[in-house]
Amino acid sequence: MRRLLLLAFLSAGCFVHAQYGTNCEIRQFKLNAINPGVEYEMALGVNSTLDIRVAYQAALEPASSQPLEDFDFFPAITIQNRYYHNLNSRERRRRSIYGNSGNYIAPTAAIFSPGSRVVEGRLVDGVHGYGGLVYGIQRSYDSGFSFSIDAGAGYYVGPFKGTIQPVVNLSIGWIISEKRWCVGL
Repeated sequence: MRRLLLLAFLSAGCFVHAQYGTNCEIRQFKLNAINPGVEYEMALGVNSTLDIRVAYQAALEPASSQPLEDFDFFPAITIQNRYYHNLNSRERRRRSIYGNSGNYIAPTAAIFSPGSRVVEGRLVDGVHGYGGLVYGIQRSYDSGFSFSIDAGAGYYVGPFKGTIQPVVNLSIGWIISEKRWCVGL
């Protein structure tokens, strides 16, 4: 009976291990330098994470008639559900997957809160945001240096006519705290 209980306990441990995975960091905090702010990334599954960024970031001015030519810095919250599709192949090729170093595809959403501003001679007030899909890469190094870049398209909404525009996110900074799973042991 004890052997059966021990076998059941060990089997349950294997199932839990398979459910939560071994590739992604459980959690990591980063400070961003290019878009000043903080970022938190936590594992959701074997190769997926939830990435939340609160930053003062460069963005399109979607209320402009030429949004691709009109950039500004706005306070923003960005959320991505990243699926890293190449962590296993990177590990097989003996490449580092520390800090979720891999390529990903992610549905993304952002909310910008710029406050009142004048755009092309008219007052624009209120928040705006987008929802879309991006493809990106993230690389992290043992020193803590980390960068990610992703690009795609998103549907922008706010105090203007909604439209589909490009989405590009750049994050360069340092990992200040991480909780590793099985990476870099």
